Amino acid sequence: MDQGMNDTKRRRSAEWFGKADKDGFTHRSWMKNQGIPDDQFDGRPVIGICNTWSELTPCNAHFRELAEKVKRGVLEAGGFPLEFPVTSTGETLMRPTAMLFRNLVSMDVEESIRANPIDGVVLLVGCDKTTPALLMGAASCNVPTLALSGGPMLNGVYRGERIGSGTHVWKFDAMVKAGEITMEDFLGAEACNARSPGHCMTMGTASTMASMVEALGIGLPTNAAIPAADSRRKALAQIAGRRIVEMVHEDITIEKILNREAFENAIRVNAAIGGSTNAVIHLMAIAGRLGTKLSLEDWDTLGREIPCLVNLMPSGEYLMEDFYYAGGLPVVLRELGTHDCLHKDALTVNGQTLWENVKDAECYDRKVIFPFSDPFKPIGGIAVLRGNLAPGGAVIKPSAASPALMKHRGRAVVFESIEDYKAQIDAPDLDIDETCIMVLKNCGPKGYPGMAEVGNMTLPAKVLKKGITDMVRISDARMSGTAYGTVVLHVAPEAAAGGPLALVQTGDMIEVDVEGRSLHLEVPGEELEGRKRTWEPMELQSNRGYVRLYIEHVNQADEGCDLDFLVGGSGAAVPRESH
Repeated sequence: MDQGMNDTKRRRSAEWFGKADKDGFTHRSWMKNQGIPDDQFDGRPVIGICNTWSELTPCNAHFRELAEKVKRGVLEAGGFPLEFPVTSTGETLMRPTAMLFRNLVSMDVEESIRANPIDGVVLLVGCDKTTPALLMGAASCNVPTLALSGGPMLNGVYRGERIGSGTHVWKFDAMVKAGEITMEDFLGAEACNARSPGHCMTMGTASTMASMVEALGIGLPTNAAIPAADSRRKALAQIAGRRIVEMVHEDITIEKILNREAFENAIRVNAAIGGSTNAVIHLMAIAGRLGTKLSLEDWDTLGREIPCLVNLMPSGEYLMEDFYYAGGLPVVLRELGTHDCLHKDALTVNGQTLWENVKDAECYDRKVIFPFSDPFKPIGGIAVLRGNLAPGGAVIKPSAASPALMKHRGRAVVFESIEDYKAQIDAPDLDIDETCIMVLKNCGPKGYPGMAEVGNMTLPAKVLKKGITDMVRISDARMSGTAYGTVVLHVAPEAAAGGPLALVQTGDMIEVDVEGRSLHLEVPGEELEGRKRTWEPMELQSNRGYVRLYIEHVNQADEGCDLDFLVGGSGAAVPRESH
């Protein structure tokens, strides 16, 4: 069979479709039952379209149409497109948390690419965990890869007010508890919040990871912000299909894009957009598959001097649709590059450098995207706190926190589990006020399991009724990227693994100092040692299947929560014949 396009390198797919023997016969013959003509097997690049379409993942429910646009582009460029499904992790429905299954999906992607005649792959991503999961799997294989996000929903509008995915769920829920709105009002906002195809239109985890795709250079320019309903999203999909074929010809593998400089760019962009704390875990996991070492210190040092430029919920007031109309991520990248906060020569999937892609970007609304010299908020980024309560580190998102609480000393009110929290939080006799620090245990990777987004605990009703809307909260959990508040997350090691968090008792004094990067439990060392001797670990829900595998092998939050045996890559060597 002809290799095509004058390429000298024998492609992976030729080991299936280019063989003149019984195996080649088998591979081609059965594919032809779909009506595929002979010339599709002439050596042209076979492009896998990795689809996370599912009606159980509403954020990605429009991906069938998007996949067809990618196919059109692949065909235009002389490639052979083949769509394949992988497990879809729907953030809004999956229990106990979609995060539990991120690593499983990454395994699905990795093994699907390696086992099949794929020369290059387009990853259709959108909902929170679909983006890191697919990038992790593809990174382990190191074939030419391009990620295409599905795009955010149109702005939510309720009674003339912008309302954001997640952000207003927490806000309205607190207002119900405070008696400020009725349950009828609360339920009436549902249809107004999610009124079009797409993922969360706040700068939550989905939009953050779509921005990371663009900042890393693994997605095309403008990928981050085009709304799902906008015709330009479909046009981008078609262009993506064309480009992945060219990437195969040019042998631009994922490791040539996702190097150390690309991750440093992404960390700085996350700071500038007020991105989700979840990005910390996801980028470290992706980097780990490529052998690129990222640490929590990288997040702190690289993002520390970067202001927040984007006025989007949960840190601000606008939404992704507004962000796109204002110029989108290219404007943010240009602001950072102009102030020497980017590796400008980082290669991107379109074959140009990051700076070549954005150097002429224009801002059309400075109420949404602020200039570097006059930022929306002076502090962006992720602050990493350490101390005797978090020797492995903990994180906080300053742009979404209350400045008055960034240095705070308070009495701990401890909840041993999320069920304990729910049972106690609104009890009239609970001894708690706004000066206290709420502490939630056993919600980390092993303890939940999967490290659910429960760290942004709703305040007690009696505190909310005073008009107080924020308190310091500490846990080994995550929180939704759409959430806000002075919330310390990802405490490592987690309580279920015997970390110091497990030893905190109600009444202990805790000091949080974000500027000083410290998280200190004011309990003498000998007292803590005594508590540790009597501490009994919780019984983990790990009796069978994938959950057992996960609990036995998951790394802690400060290492990206990947499974220990998945760190690193395996390449895409062609496996043995099947017959």
